Amino acid sequence: MKAVIYKKNGSSDPFIYCDTEKPVPGDREVLIRIHAVSLNAADYRLYRMGLGIPKSGIFGADFAGQVEAAGKDVHLFKPGDEVAADTSDFGFGGMAEYAAVPESAVVHKPAGISFTDAAAVPLAAITALQALRNTGRIRSGQKVLVNGASGGVGTFAVQLAKYFGAEVTGVCSTGHTDMVRSIGADHVIDYKKEDFTQSDIHYDLILAVNGYHPLSAYKRALTANGIYVMVGGTMKQIFKSLLLGPAFSAGGRKFRFLSAKSNSTDLAFVINLVNEGKIKPVIDKIFPLADAGNAFRYIESGHAAGKVVVVVDG
Repeated sequence: MKAVIYKKNGSSDPFIYCDTEKPVPGDREVLIRIHAVSLNAADYRLYRMGLGIPKSGIFGADFAGQVEAAGKDVHLFKPGDEVAADTSDFGFGGMAEYAAVPESAVVHKPAGISFTDAAAVPLAAITALQALRNTGRIRSGQKVLVNGASGGVGTFAVQLAKYFGAEVTGVCSTGHTDMVRSIGADHVIDYKKEDFTQSDIHYDLILAVNGYHPLSAYKRALTANGIYVMVGGTMKQIFKSLLLGPAFSAGGRKFRFLSAKSNSTDLAFVINLVNEGKIKPVIDKIFPLADAGNAFRYIESGHAAGKVVVVVDG
């Protein structure tokens, strides 16, 4: 099969489009013929840090396609089923024509959703869902701010916060304000023109997809019992959040860091919301599999609005 394999070779393009062995599904796995796969910050952060490189060298945790074969202990899927998968906890593998995936990482794709849209959903939408609902304990009527509202996680977070009944403020750059407003944000702040941490407006929940402000600044922007949830940022920012978060949480305000976990129940939930038209993936660019190296470079640039998708089957 064709695949894009990461090879640390010192060149400017470590992603090699080449032939490799087609995987064989295990007893509890399904073999998926992949139609589309999307990229996440998790992909480029792993290879940039040199940590967690997939054993196969094949990145791509989010993908959608059709079941080609099923292991003998698989009960929920059969050949021909259209599916979506989140393999962020199962070795990635989506930048290829085929992937063998644990049954627990897969959900049925509704017929009304394209493979391209389905591939854009899993990790980003699950991260937004778990951050808002599980860690942030979002409630209807709250004031919620999403810092980094134009990225993959941010675009889903804005829409999910609205779904849960919040008054949503999205923070993004100048070129993305119209898009963030179009997906449901009640208020949009251009961070190049305004610093929300210096405002006298306070928020019940702040989701920091980009955590570039110090925790003390976020604390000023929270209500007395507000919750700050960090889901992205540099390693230095993440380290500070983990180290200093407990101290900043000593009073009524709480500071949390979320590392999302693959969860098929959550994936089915957000996929069904897309099918019902309650949320939608925002897709910035689509690349062919043979050009996946440029897709990685584009998402790493930090300029993508929403998701970047790679089409595998042309």
